[in-house]
This record gives sequence, structure tokens and C-alpha cells, in this order.
Amino acid sequence: MHIPQTGKTKEEILGALQAFKSRDMDWKSGKVWCYVYNPGEDPVEVTKEAYLSFLTENGLDPTVFPSMLKLETDVVRATINLLRGDSNAVGHLTTGGTESIMLAVKTARDMARATKPNIKEPEMVLPKTAHAAHHKAAHYLGVKPVLVDIDPATFKVRAEDMEKAITANTILLVASAPSYSQGVIDPISEIGKIALKHNLLFHVDGCVGGLHLSFMRKIGYEVPDFDFTVPGVTSISTDLHKYGYAAKGCSVIMYRNKNIRKYQIFACTDTTAYTLINPTVLSTKSGGPMAGAWAILNFLGEEGYMKIIQEVQEATRKLIDGINAIPELRVLGKPAMCMFSFASDEINVYQLGDEMNKRGWYIQGQFSTLLTPRNLHISVNHGTIHNVDALLKDLRECVEIVKTKTPIDSDAIRAMVGAALQGPDPEAAFGQLAASAGLTGTELPTEMAFINEVLDALPDELCNSFLVNYFNDLYV
Repeated sequence: MHIPQTGKTKEEILGALQAFKSRDMDWKSGKVWCYVYNPGEDPVEVTKEAYLSFLTENGLDPTVFPSMLKLETDVVRATINLLRGDSNAVGHLTTGGTESIMLAVKTARDMARATKPNIKEPEMVLPKTAHAAHHKAAHYLGVKPVLVDIDPATFKVRAEDMEKAITANTILLVASAPSYSQGVIDPISEIGKIALKHNLLFHVDGCVGGLHLSFMRKIGYEVPDFDFTVPGVTSISTDLHKYGYAAKGCSVIMYRNKNIRKYQIFACTDTTAYTLINPTVLSTKSGGPMAGAWAILNFLGEEGYMKIIQEVQEATRKLIDGINAIPELRVLGKPAMCMFSFASDEINVYQLGDEMNKRGWYIQGQFSTLLTPRNLHISVNHGTIHNVDALLKDLRECVEIVKTKTPIDSDAIRAMVGAALQGPDPEAAFGQLAASAGLTGTELPTEMAFINEVLDALPDELCNSFLVNYFNDLYV
């Protein structure tokens, strides 16, 4: 694309943008079981109008746009109250869970620099089920991630294993409420005690569960304590654009008090330009996501959220029971809320995912580990609950279709991958693997089963390098 010499009409522009969506999954159909969280037509419309009404306002300087300070303060305080923080708890809005998590790690690192200057190579201890955003934060910020195995039956980390991983360099403990992959909650209270015992910060990743689990508790579900009522918890991340059903680009990072939060904030007067003060990563921040979040919280209210969450949980239970009733499939662990994964010992679930995709469904594939089998992941949201029966029907039929297909030979793929990696030229090996998997050029693949098997066969470090190379070629 080149910038056109002469500008186009509004109709031409909007028509072109709409055409770009022709290959996208139709999330409005309720057949996409991840990435999008749909509360219904009316809440979405209110959120859109609120978002657009603050599209241009800039959150960089609250003295110029005090409305932005008002929006952020209201939304953060409402979220803190829901997660049972006291008047000392503080926080900020961010662009998403990754930024919230990165700020929690940055705060821990900078606080350790100030209060534990003897630590030169900081470490954070986290379960293997922790979201990859923690690894990204570690990579960006120079913090070593120390990974702790999970219980392969429950998919939760054991508190005693977390404690064993603590060293003189540890600055932060991390746990999930829940973990994304299997939707289970780590033993937050027990880990909180360990954090207090060792004088460590403790971050709870509640990006997917913070709001949903809190409202489940209000409805009457048994939910283990994971929030600021747990002694030892010092920070929590919670996404509003997931199960808060806000517009994309809005999460909250919260701290127990200002003494911790101050290490998050950056200020700079060492230039000839204006004084820069950034509580979060971004400088310029559109008011759109803030206004959208404020609008959805006030439009739904607690009653609206509890109605949505009750319906989502009922649909989740029906879906889990229905999947477990299919002889070839089993749900992993005991999910705490509306996200879970399922696996099979009899068919290749990657092939199952492709068959479901042909029918317009999108179910997310997850690679195997030494502690978890390859699986498919489902996140139930209010926009998908009307499709539970249809999903189960197609799952049953697609399982039978996959059983008639020639199974992917996982052992042969692993042998092929192993042989390719034994060569003298790693770059050439990546090229061979990409070609065999159908990952060449800039065209997106239409089927993922074979690709997923190749990627699953690679050691983590090499798989990461492979994907970096692929995305390096995919984008301009």
C-alpha cells in the first residue's frame, strides 16, 4: 500500500475496511470460543458510544483532561472494591493483561533495587501454568523466571514446591486465579503465607478471573480467596476487556498500597522537552478504553454482571458434562470458572480442531508439555452460551469423522524434526520444517493439525525461534 495521492471517500474507506474482514472468524455468531467477549448488543452499543466520545482525549496529562483522571479513578476504585481491597489499595488502567503483568514485574524489580541492593540477578518464582506474559516481562526486564512444576492431576502448583524454588535472589512470587490453560486456581492463601514468611512480593494474575470469580462468589458459588483479603498478596492484575466485557484495551493493575505502587511510576525531567510522568508504560493514552470500561460497569451494574455470569456458568457446566460424555474426550482437571481444556487418548485433537473449524467453529489448540497432553481450550462467554448444544453436536460428529481419517503419525513427525535439527545449519532446518508444515510465504494456513504437530515436537527454545522467524516473514 502507498498513501493515495487523492483521498478516498468515507464510503470507499469503510467498504474496504469491511472487506478486509471477509476471512475473519464470525465472532458475532457465537462460534469463536476465545479472544472475544460479547455481553450482548445493547451493552456493546453503549460501550462503543462511550468509547468514541473519548476517542481523541489524551490521558498523558490529567491537568489538561481531568475527565481522564476521573474515569481512571472511578474504574480502578470499583475494581479494587470488587476484589475486596481496602482504602489503601491503589492501581492504574493499562492496555491489557500483558502490560499489567509487566508493570507488576517492573515494580517488583525496581523495589528490590531500592530495598534489596544486594540482589544483582533478580528472580521470580512462578508455576509452569503461568501466562506467557510473565515470561515476556522477565525477558524485557532482565528478571530470571524460575519455573515450578504443577500437579499433573489437578494442574495446580503446590505451595511447598513454590517455597523450595525461592533463593536469595527471589524478588517475586506469582500465581494464577485461574490459570488460562485449564482454568484452575492456584493455592493463593498458602502461597501468600510463604510470601510473608520470606518477605517477598506476591502477584496474583487475575486477568481472566478477577471479575468473573468475584461475581461468582457474590452469586453464592464456592470460590477460594484469591484477592486482597489474602495476607501476602501485594498486587493483582484484572482485565476489564475479558470478563468485564469492556472494549479491547483495558486492564487494571492493583497494589496493596502506594508504597509498592510508587516503583511502577516513571518520571523524567532530563530533557529539553516537557516533563514526562508515566504511571504505566504508555505516554499517550486514548480515553476510549477508559470511557468504554466506565460505561459497561455502570450499564450492567452488579445485577447485570451476576445475571451474565450465572448464565455463563450454567452453560459451562452443561458443556463440560457434554464433553465428558463423549467417550473419546475428557476435560482436564476441575475448572473453577468458565474456561477449560479437553484432551483425548484416542484421537488427535488438533485434527478435531480442524474439522470443527470447517464448520465455522474456532477452538484454541494448546501444545503438550511433560505434565499436560495436547489439548483444545474453550473460553465460554455470554455471546457463546446459546451455541452449547450445537457445539456438542458438532463435536460428537467431528470426533467420528476424525476416527475415520488417517491419524497423524506423531512419532514420524518427531523423528523428522529430530533429523532436521541434527544438521549443521539451524536456519536451513527451520526452512525445511516451515516448508513441511506449510508455513511459508505470507499466506496464512487453512489447516493447523500438521503444523501444530511439528511445533509440538520442537523443544520449547527452538519452537520459539521457529515462530519468531515465521512472524518475521509474515509481517512487513
